Amino acid sequence: MKLQTNIKLKKQEHNLIDYNSKLLLLGSCFSENIGSELDYFKFQSVSNPFGILFHPKAIETVVLKALQQKKYTDSDVFFHNEQWHSFDAHSVLSNTSKEGLLKNLNAQLLLLEKSILESTHIIITLGTAWIYNLIEENKIVANCHKVPQKAFKKTLLSIKGIEDSLQNCLENIKKLNKHATVVFTVSPVRHIKDGFVENMQSKSHLISAIHQVVNKNALYFPSYEIMMDELRDYRFYKSDMLHPNDTAIKYIWHKFQDVWMSIETQKIMDEVNVVQRGLQHKPFNRESQAHQKFLFKLNVKKESLISQFPHIIF
Repeated sequence: MKLQTNIKLKKQEHNLIDYNSKLLLLGSCFSENIGSELDYFKFQSVSNPFGILFHPKAIETVVLKALQQKKYTDSDVFFHNEQWHSFDAHSVLSNTSKEGLLKNLNAQLLLLEKSILESTHIIITLGTAWIYNLIEENKIVANCHKVPQKAFKKTLLSIKGIEDSLQNCLENIKKLNKHATVVFTVSPVRHIKDGFVENMQSKSHLISAIHQVVNKNALYFPSYEIMMDELRDYRFYKSDMLHPNDTAIKYIWHKFQDVWMSIETQKIMDEVNVVQRGLQHKPFNRESQAHQKFLFKLNVKKESLISQFPHIIF
């Protein structure tokens, strides 16, 4: 008896991810989940220099600023609830010092520019089509930073608006890095604060828009569809019933591996995993001969990987 519907995934024929690849991940909190897996397996990756960005306009803003080599100045930040914030960034970058925030914002712009120029793969995860427009400045914000809701107008981006935003990102990225493979995906995290119907409407706009721009310059990975169709059970969610739990994240990660990583790369990942698990091992007796032998063998494995891939640091 078949108890699950499976999404058919096709192995990528070109530009597979390996240990020489450089990856940039931008977007919603699900990109952070995949970024954590890439970090664990010691790939060369940069994840969300401006923190979690939920909607396409927020991603477009920072991508264009980075590629146009703009800088943040005093007029781009504001003080609220005893901290300095930027409407372009997540609160993880907020700072008690204005100078500290500006320094960090501009450092992240440089990091983002460098990452876009050097990346072999850019993975963009979209979370929602709902945006907040700061009424006073007529500015779409990435994060409201707990500024009172009356300061904003909430709007649902149209499919065409999302399409134009994504196309603008793609065109500007490709102008400076024509070899980068861009992969779009939609976050399976449910934005129920917007409402149940509104969340589904939002996701449908994102998916429809992405498929208007997916072509030889961009690809699509069905994270959202895997969660909704293969893992359609609340046991795959965290206790909030909104975010995928560790089991779901691992499942989708393995599906991503199957599509984007060769057998040879996965063998190296297995070697990295052996070292990572060895480093987490807690011995009963650190001075025992058996443990010293274990450490020696572990170090040999570490040095072998580092000799092949000097960027790896355990």
